[in-house]
Amino acid sequence: MRMTDIQRCEIRPGRLVEWTLGPGTVRAAAELPDDVRPPAYIQESHIRTARSVRDGGLFVPTWLGAAFDIPGPVDLDALQEALRRWTVRHETLRSGFRWSGEPSTGMRRFTLGPDAVSLHREEAGEFTDPVVLARYLQDRFDGVADALRWPNLIYTAVLRDDGASVYMAFDHSNVDAYSIYRIPVEIHELYAAGVAGTEPADPPVGSYVDFCEAERADADRIDGGHGIVARWREFIERCDGRLPSFPLDLGLEPGAPLPVQRMLREPLVDAADAAAFEAYCRTSGGTLAGVLAATAVAVHEIGGLPVYRTVVPFHTRARSEWSDSVGWYVGAAPVEVPVSAATGFPAALRTVHAELRANRRLARMPVDRVLRLLGTDFRPTSPDLYSIVSYVDARGVPGADRWTELTAYALLRVSYGDQVCVWVTRLPDGLWFAARHPDTEEAHKNMRLYLERLRDTVRTAARERV
Repeated sequence: MRMTDIQRCEIRPGRLVEWTLGPGTVRAAAELPDDVRPPAYIQESHIRTARSVRDGGLFVPTWLGAAFDIPGPVDLDALQEALRRWTVRHETLRSGFRWSGEPSTGMRRFTLGPDAVSLHREEAGEFTDPVVLARYLQDRFDGVADALRWPNLIYTAVLRDDGASVYMAFDHSNVDAYSIYRIPVEIHELYAAGVAGTEPADPPVGSYVDFCEAERADADRIDGGHGIVARWREFIERCDGRLPSFPLDLGLEPGAPLPVQRMLREPLVDAADAAAFEAYCRTSGGTLAGVLAATAVAVHEIGGLPVYRTVVPFHTRARSEWSDSVGWYVGAAPVEVPVSAATGFPAALRTVHAELRANRRLARMPVDRVLRLLGTDFRPTSPDLYSIVSYVDARGVPGADRWTELTAYALLRVSYGDQVCVWVTRLPDGLWFAARHPDTEEAHKNMRLYLERLRDTVRTAARERV
């Protein structure tokens, strides 16, 4: 699934239908007692940041979503039941948060039982212009899939004689990229069983709500003297007391309002070059290490900084029970590459490999817990605490070989932000690049330079291997 925004996912006109959680479900949620299982640190940080930015006068949508097609005349009742069953399967989608007194005192979870979940269907009208439809969907998703409301998910389908296109959006607190990748085929399987009148294969999956409780309990056992906290302390001190930004000129003025962002997305290299690059990097940390090393070399060549520092996201699905679960299973680890000393890509690759081996374990401890222990006041003024370069090999996701047939996309809302987030994804047809960055002339120029240098480095290494 290529990552893109709602404007560039091949939207076609048709009759739009929407589903949200039903009024009875919402009423039942309002009457629920607290669920003693706490939010994950990453969830709490995300929601508190959204509230802080909103209190500062800016609404910053941060939803993620999925888009995919269903062929043939569509049975709406069967599709609705497939969507309902899928929602029930993943406990985090029927769980939300309420504030306990003042915002500083904490958030309390509530969780609906499976039998309380219903979907409400509405006709949204006929759309003949794909641009108007994309704008409507974005506005609708912004209003519903919002961190500060519940329910914060919405499902839609654009119906045509030859089939339908499904578009789904979720507040980020409930999903990560891997969750999104699994959606198209899971919904297809449930829908096909409903149309055929058979009972779908519906195995139980691990609950992200349970994971949140377990991860938080582990995180709360450490104190400021723990080795992980010490490593982060050293890293932040070398970043001048901040978490790292992308090390290129983004054309931002200190103290200026949070800028609008834009998306940059295109193929990086084809399948042959991706496979050769993977083989080149295999004994030195794999493609992730290769992408980070190529990034370090590129930003050094463009901006001249002697050390490339970044925060690398890693999944936290450490146990098999979480592998099929929807949730935000992401941790982070610091990486430092002294590019001026490790000249050239091969030396940078060896350095990154060593950094990843030494620091990957840090991703098991939520960054937000570490920051609390450091006593560092990172007042959230942006939806992103730091810039990232992420790599995911999505070829092993069930149904990945059907993504082209299903016109499947992972959707990313691009709104406001002063950081750069880069995602490199390994797909069956090669490496795909997507990034969001401040919409300034300087940022656009430097991000284009970065993309081209990254591509050149990957291709050169790939073809040296050949």
